[in-house]
Amino acid sequence: MPNLRRESEIFPADLFSMPDGGPWTIVHVRSRQEKAVARLFMERKQPFYLPQIEKQVRRDGRTFKSFLPLFGGYVFVRLNDDTQQTLWRTKAVVRMIPVDDQELLDGELRQIRALQEAGAILVAHPEIAAGDVVRIADGVFQGYTGTVVRELDATRLVVSITALNKSVTAEFPRESVVPARAAKR
Repeated sequence: MPNLRRESEIFPADLFSMPDGGPWTIVHVRSRQEKAVARLFMERKQPFYLPQIEKQVRRDGRTFKSFLPLFGGYVFVRLNDDTQQTLWRTKAVVRMIPVDDQELLDGELRQIRALQEAGAILVAHPEIAAGDVVRIADGVFQGYTGTVVRELDATRLVVSITALNKSVTAEFPRESVVPARAAKR
């Protein structure tokens, strides 16, 4: 199984117990630039959090494992003058989103970190519900579109696909299905 190594997702390791790390800011980055920004922060020894999830994909009979950001497009940073200068030196940053409720975000990020440290398997579910039009992102039906008929459980969906003027239903892992509106971007 070819693997991509897990990159650092937090710096420093005691980020959540720092007495004054500065206010949290959410950094919105360009597509697939989360890890590049995290590497930049690591090099400059500046505080950040980029929770990641493991994803396995089968292609051509081989299984590939990689680690993807839990919140694609976003990196959480503790803002200070050095951090701000670093952010604007890279073209990866789209914008910085100020956080009004610092306690709420801090609590939510702490919970995610605690779950990770406890070995929980985190899965980011796109908002997909019965009736939504979706596109199959991988597997033998890759590229097909269909309508979600129902959710079997937290990880599987039943999707109706029309082919040759017939409607066929099939079960798909939730991670292999994306909203059709996101596919048009």
